[in-house]
Amino acid sequence: MQCEEKLEVFENGFKDEKCNVEVRVLGGDGRKVLLALIYEMYLPEYGPEYVYPFECAKEFWGIYMDPSEIEGEEVKLKPIKFMTDQVRQKIEGMIKELNVNVDVENAEIYKTKEGYLVVSKNFILDPKGRLFVFNKPSLAKQILKYIWKW
Repeated sequence: MQCEEKLEVFENGFKDEKCNVEVRVLGGDGRKVLLALIYEMYLPEYGPEYVYPFECAKEFWGIYMDPSEIEGEEVKLKPIKFMTDQVRQKIEGMIKELNVNVDVENAEIYKTKEGYLVVSKNFILDPKGRLFVFNKPSLAKQILKYIWKW
């Protein structure tokens, strides 16, 4: 669905040509995280009163979400020190379930209460088994602010 001249929203992600951003989610529902990203991207242009692309995406995805709910969380993460076979097998199992081919060799791996978090320059595999694939490394920091909430 076209929500703005340059913003296209689809079932599991969005593409914004104005900001040259594309994000897709596999393996679970990450639409609220995507909504938060869209809101954050368009807030400076529209102001807090009515962010049309955010409202359009909410309607397309059938999600009720108030802008006041969009508050990111800065989480302090410490990478694991050693990649053991057990950790590697756990992460490879999560990736195999998603039936995707991603390279975790150069990714940072963190142990959280919920499980393992894998952060690369173009994807995040969260402990819930959701894979966020994106085209800009700077998006990782933005996505990490919201994945803990939803």
